[in-house]
Formats: sequence, structure tokens, C-alpha cells
Amino acid sequence: MEYASGGELFEKICNAGHFNEGEARFFFHQLISGVSYCHAMEVCHRDLKLENTLLDGSLTLHFNICDFGYSKMGTFLLTLEIADVWSCGVTLFVMLVGSYPFEDPNDPKDFRKTIQLEKNLPRGSLG
Repeated sequence: MEYASGGELFEKICNAGHFNEGEARFFFHQLISGVSYCHAMEVCHRDLKLENTLLDGSLTLHFNICDFGYSKMGTFLLTLEIADVWSCGVTLFVMLVGSYPFEDPNDPKDFRKTIQLEKNLPRGSLG
């Protein structure tokens, strides 16, 4: 385990409000590279979120993906990879906009809207 002196990517976004396109691209590229490596090793993280991306504290601020407690391994992972891809998209959205998609300003902790959206999608639209 290595020490991540730069804290969470979540904190950096909170302090900045949101990233410009260049900053978001820089961090998103690292995220996609890490997720791609995990998938090539037949590992799905299944809990990707800003709080699970830790900055190393270097001048260029590279980050590490952590907390593989919900991860799964094996060759049957195509459906599980969709969860990681979805999480990458949500992360990019938060980096650019500064808030979570489907977030209700009156009730920001109500994630039922996200779950309800998935139920209303046409069959086959997720892959």
C-alpha cells in the first residue's frame, strides 16, 4: 500500500467547484487507463467513485484507484464492466459540471431517481 499524500480527487473537485476541459481530460485519461488495465486483468472494480481515487501528491497529480472491496474477477465480466464504464461517465460529468447527474438540489442524497431511470430504459439499451 502506498501513501497518497494528495488526498481524494473528490476533495480537489470540491475545492475547485469543477474542472476545465483540460484538467478533466487529464484525470479522465488516468481513470480510463486504470480501468482498462483492471479489465484486461479480468478485474471489475464495481465501486468506482471520486472517493476511491487518491492523488499521489506529485507535481503532476497522478492518482491511484483504491478500495477493491466490491471487485470481481473472472472471464464472465462483460456485464459487470458496464458498471465501471457507467461510473467513469459519472466521474467525468462531476469533473466538468461540479455536481452529480440526476441530483435533486432539494434532496441531494435521493439516488432513487438514478435507479428509476435504469428501470425505464428500453431493453437492450445498456449493451
